[in-house]
Amino acid sequence: MRDLKGRSQRQLRVGEEIRHILADVLFRAHSGNELLDRLSITVSEVRVSPDLQNATVFVMPLAGQHLPEVLAAFKERSWYFRREVAHKLHTRICPRLAFQADVSFDEAERIEALLHSPKVKRDIEKEKN
Repeated sequence: MRDLKGRSQRQLRVGEEIRHILADVLFRAHSGNELLDRLSITVSEVRVSPDLQNATVFVMPLAGQHLPEVLAAFKERSWYFRREVAHKLHTRICPRLAFQADVSFDEAERIEALLHSPKVKRDIEKEKN
């Protein structure tokens, strides 16, 4: 069974399990990187490849602060996070982790601003009449 984006139930389940593990690791603040341990970081989604060899982890620090530094720190410490996932994930394979900024928050904000713009409001009012 696949969802609308073409990912299998297994990919979704493993991705969600990895997300929970990483969120817990970040909450405990023992990554070995001062910046990652100090900031509040959201792990919003983990997308796992069909063969479970690779996973893309979407992260965002609170208010987007220090985003380039946070991504660099995740890249530097990816071995640590992979090791933590490997200890807690109940699969034969532990995927390689690649960290990316989650831009969905920015996209949602942009769409919200568009929907509240005077031009769109005017068009909506025209359709109602």
